[in-house]
Amino acid sequence: MHRFFVPAENVGNGEIRVTGDDINHIKNVLRMTAGEKVVVSCGQGTDYYCIIEDIQETGVTLRIQEEKPAVTELPVRIVLFQALPKVDKMELVIQKAVELGASEVVPVRSRRCVVKLDAHREAKKLARWRAIAESAAKQSGRGILPQIHDSMDFGKALEYAQELDSVLIPYELCDAIDESQHIVQRAVRQNSIGIFIGPEGGFERSEVEAAVRSGALPVSLGKRILRTETAGLAVLSVLMFLIEWRK
Repeated sequence: MHRFFVPAENVGNGEIRVTGDDINHIKNVLRMTAGEKVVVSCGQGTDYYCIIEDIQETGVTLRIQEEKPAVTELPVRIVLFQALPKVDKMELVIQKAVELGASEVVPVRSRRCVVKLDAHREAKKLARWRAIAESAAKQSGRGILPQIHDSMDFGKALEYAQELDSVLIPYELCDAIDESQHIVQRAVRQNSIGIFIGPEGGFERSEVEAAVRSGALPVSLGKRILRTETAGLAVLSVLMFLIEWRK
């Protein structure tokens, strides 16, 4: 069934009201009609199984048939702190991070970032990134709509990460592969995990040292050097697998 996200205030009295761009998608792209079934989430972990009652230009009315807790969410909150990459790589990172179960993505301005966003460009980028996140959440059956934050400088990102139980920072100069395995295994037993991924060229040593002072744990991703758009997705894939199958 097709999945849609709505604000929590659009749910009530056994009905859900779909508004915005999804009206056109339901009516003109999917060409759905009254009586068809859809799944709706308000982004808080509950799935509403609905039947379309009415389709108008101003909104689509759904009748709730059943509601269930979403079963697609990881029991661990994962926050990806991604240093801003060049060109449109952030779009790929966000799309795949959402598919892999990230709860939040924080674009980070680190010293080696080539991309510089003024307020106007950032607003446009954020709108695009959030639309990509919503589309990926629909496609992958997420029970929440992952948050795409405004960009933060590296220091602010470290402060934000202080609220997380475990913070990992993959670092190409970390050669403790065996210890890295133990660190990751311990992390997946926590309730929340942060992952810091550097830009092209990686983090500066002083940034890694600052992260370690704030409690982050350097880990190795193996003997190969991964691109910035690959590294975070590699870590998320490992975490998703270990969390899904943990006992």
